This record gives sequence, C-alpha cells and structure tokens, in this order.
Amino acid sequence: MKVLFLVNIPSPYRVDFFNELGKLCDLTVLYERKAAADRNENWLSSKSKSFKEVFLKGKNIRKDTAFNPEITKYLRKGLFDLFIIGGYSSPTGMFAIENCKLKKIPFILNADGGIIGTEGKIKYKMKKHFIGSASAWLSTGSNTSNYLIHYGAKKEKMYVYPFSSISEKNVINTPLSFQIKSVIKKKLGIENKPTAIAVGQFIHRKGFDTLINSWAKVNSEYNLLVIGGGEKEQELNEQIRKLNLTNVTLLDFMSSNQLTEYYKASDLFILPTREDIWGLVVNEAMANGLPVITTEKCVAGLELITDGENGYIVPIENELILSERINEILVNRELKNKMGEKSIEKIKQYTLESMAKRHIEIFEKEAT
Repeated sequence: MKVLFLVNIPSPYRVDFFNELGKLCDLTVLYERKAAADRNENWLSSKSKSFKEVFLKGKNIRKDTAFNPEITKYLRKGLFDLFIIGGYSSPTGMFAIENCKLKKIPFILNADGGIIGTEGKIKYKMKKHFIGSASAWLSTGSNTSNYLIHYGAKKEKMYVYPFSSISEKNVINTPLSFQIKSVIKKKLGIENKPTAIAVGQFIHRKGFDTLINSWAKVNSEYNLLVIGGGEKEQELNEQIRKLNLTNVTLLDFMSSNQLTEYYKASDLFILPTREDIWGLVVNEAMANGLPVITTEKCVAGLELITDGENGYIVPIENELILSERINEILVNRELKNKMGEKSIEKIKQYTLESMAKRHIEIFEKEAT
C-alpha cells in the first residue's frame, strides 16, 4: 500500500511514528519545512529509517508552516493509494485540501487534538470548509472527535487511534522504588526530597507562572523542576525570586534521553497548561510511572487521566486547587505508587507500535 502523508515539520515524535508506520506500508512523507523557528536545533534529533521523506520548497510562514505550491505534483490520482493531510490550518494544508477537492481525490484529515472555543462566524466557516472536505478523519480520542464533528466531520467516518511518542520499550513495568529514585536523584544532583517535574517551552500558554505561584503554597520540603527553556525564562526567574522560593529550579531544553532520567527521579508530573491540543509530555511521564496533574484544557489529560486514579484534572489558573492536589500526592508515598501503577497500565495501550498498527487497520479499510 502506497501512502502519502503531509505534515509541517519533522517533529521527533512524528519521525519516530513514521519509522514504525513505514515498516508496514510504502510511506512517503512531505514536510513543509525543515524546522520550526522557535525550536532548539537539538530538538530535531530523529531521522528517517523506513520511509521516504521529501522537504518541499516554498516560503516560510509563521513559526512552523510554509506555502509549498510544488505539492501539486504529488496530488495526482494513481500515485498513491491514500493521501493523509496532517493539518488543515497551514497554507500548504489548505492548498492541498483545495487541490484534492478540485481533482476529486479523496483524502484523510489527521488531527492530534482540538478544543472547541468561541470564535467568529467567518473563522468557524473557514474551519468547517477545510475540516468538512475530508473523506475520513483520524482522531486521538473523544474530545478530538467532538471537535472535528463540530466543524463538519462525519461521525461514521471517524477513526480513533492511540496518539503517542513512546515505544513499548520506553514503558517501565512498575513505578520505581524510593531507593532507586534516590540513587538517580544523587546522580543528577537533586536533593533527596519529594520532587515534582514540569516539562515544556517557557511560554505563557504552558502556565508555568501559575505553577510557580502555586508552589508558594506547597510544602517547603518539596522540590520543583521546570524543564524546557524559552522566551519567558527571565520572567519566571524573577517570579521565583520575588516569592523567595529556594526549592524551584528552571532547567533548559533536554534531549529525550536526558529527560527520561529526570522523569525517573521525580515523583509527580505537572502540566499547568492554559491550552494544549494534546501534550505528549503527559504520555512520557506516565510511561515512567508518574501520577499526572494537568488542566481541563489539556486534551492528553482528558483522554489519559482518570481524576483521582492516576492523577488529577484541575481548572486552569487555579493556584489553590493545584497546590492542594500537589500536596495531596507528594505527602503520600502509597498514593503516588498506586497512581503510578495506573498510569503505566493505561499508557501501555498508547505506544508508537500500537499507533502504527491502528493506522494500517484504518488505511486498509479506507483503501478498499
């Protein structure tokens, strides 16, 4: 089966997925551009191993999209069995959708996630036009499906798949013991105290300012590590200084291998995001046996976290509730382990291998 997949940039999790998918079909991936303007160059570490990759020529637009007219030479009947467009909001994605409609070429639209918000009529109609033009839709779960249906997708042609960035080998079997975590903490130079970790770019949307304010209400014996780097680093450091917090550390971007060590050393993962259409760091934390606290605006949390079982879902920007949930988990080692076990149990269903297999099942059904 010959499959064409269009995405904006070679994100590491995408490349890892395409390498799994390429083992199961003849896969060609078109990229709008080589990198995002706001990403650390070390972020692009994964390489093509089992699929053909093509970097389209065009004009870069915004931080991570481009307009690539040459995509038209790939959008022809008979070249591929299936066309998958990995996004409707980039100029090239829109251009590809219009070309497929003009040439009467069926295509599948992929969405990592989606949150229905308030918007004007024009924006709604534009989204409905592009989303509703597909012949089938790939969704990461019920929240994404509802989003797509809101904008014109057909429920009967909606296919749900387990969205992930982790391989089966990355999922630990059981939460690490206090003794093992202590050894890893010592290796990393972290105090041997209950430790929470948060990962993401230092930008407003991620909500790390809310987390730091909350930390002023958390037991002073607990540590917080915030990893990612970015434009708000100076502001966050100033906030930490004003609150006189000596148990909060900001760390720069890390490779996935480095980051895994910090997940293993930690006792709790927090993503206080104001909005994430998914949030793959939630998957990664769960794979390392951590309870997760995130917000009602994190689609990964809504799909993967059962409130009170493997973590908590909290309102955005609510510092008091966030601090209460943090204290509740970090004070209770038995609760941490129980929630960690539930995280592992859940995330075993969300691996790159299962993601690729599910895509092939969908493709075979759509290609017939």
